[in-house]
Amino acid sequence: MSRLSYKSSGVDIRSGEAFVRRIKSLTRSTSRPGVIGELGGFGGLFRLNGRYRNPVLVSGTDGVGTKLKIAQMMNRHDTIGIDLVAMCVNDVIVSGAEPLFFLDYLATGKLNLPVSVQIIKGIARGCRLAGCALIGGETAEMPSFYPGGEYDLAGFAVGVVEKAKIIDGNRIRPGDQLIGFASSGLHSNGYSLARKVILEKARLRLGDRVAGWGRTVGEELLTPTRIYVPVVRKILRTFKVRGMAHITGGGMSGNIPRILPRNCSAVIRRGTWPVPPVFDLIEAKGGISWKEMYRVFNMGIGLVMVVSPGDADKLIRSLPGGRGRPYRIGEIVRSKKESGVSYA
Repeated sequence: MSRLSYKSSGVDIRSGEAFVRRIKSLTRSTSRPGVIGELGGFGGLFRLNGRYRNPVLVSGTDGVGTKLKIAQMMNRHDTIGIDLVAMCVNDVIVSGAEPLFFLDYLATGKLNLPVSVQIIKGIARGCRLAGCALIGGETAEMPSFYPGGEYDLAGFAVGVVEKAKIIDGNRIRPGDQLIGFASSGLHSNGYSLARKVILEKARLRLGDRVAGWGRTVGEELLTPTRIYVPVVRKILRTFKVRGMAHITGGGMSGNIPRILPRNCSAVIRRGTWPVPPVFDLIEAKGGISWKEMYRVFNMGIGLVMVVSPGDADKLIRSLPGGRGRPYRIGEIVRSKKESGVSYA
């Protein structure tokens, strides 16, 4: 009778060890003050330095959703890790926290070393953009659980903020202004609907070019989620921000109310920022109402900031134009009902 082994069951321990050796240089490229040791231990170590008087840790976890399908269909895996980092650190930064470190979870049926290294390259790049360290992670090889060539990703970010500087929306008042920061496109939300419309209903292929996009369908759908950490940290050094919302699944309709006090609602003024053409195509080809579009997608605004009326114009003037630029998109109004979002 032949002897069984872990490898014959579909799990190659040596391949996993080789993977860790290959990515050590990538994790070193994200190092920052506070990191202790290197990849390979049972836990990632990080020391808070003495500049925090009353530190509060802020954590966030997320995935990339069915955007992974696009990466796998295109066999391009070097940007999806940026999305993974962005979805986590953008959640952490809206509390006013500085992202410190990041961990990832990569699960697959059979470890493909070149593909996995490309994924980690993207994660490392995202960490460098966010200024946080990639200090650990987990790679799970689960034969017969995932179809061949498929994988799943999850990420975990931890940041820190002084307790007195936590931004939780409780200082938001009627009359405050909403500043929206441009997204890079779909980011990493709504892909189940986007794929159904673009690839099935409109019958576009990933290699097709669409007028006005300046790139292929696949390139547009794989555009990485914008990381807002650098611009938010710059703003927080100068301005008193009263609230921030990361516009992810649920769009502005679902995310802005999460930071609003009970007596406040938000009025969004449509037309005050340019909506990327990918959203126009989805709306038209899918026959989707504009309200549903705003309930599902970010519609071109990836982060919303609430500031006092006197700070709005000064904040916008303090930032250069170009990608990720800010727009005044609405205001806070008094509400007698439950906090919500309306559109004008």
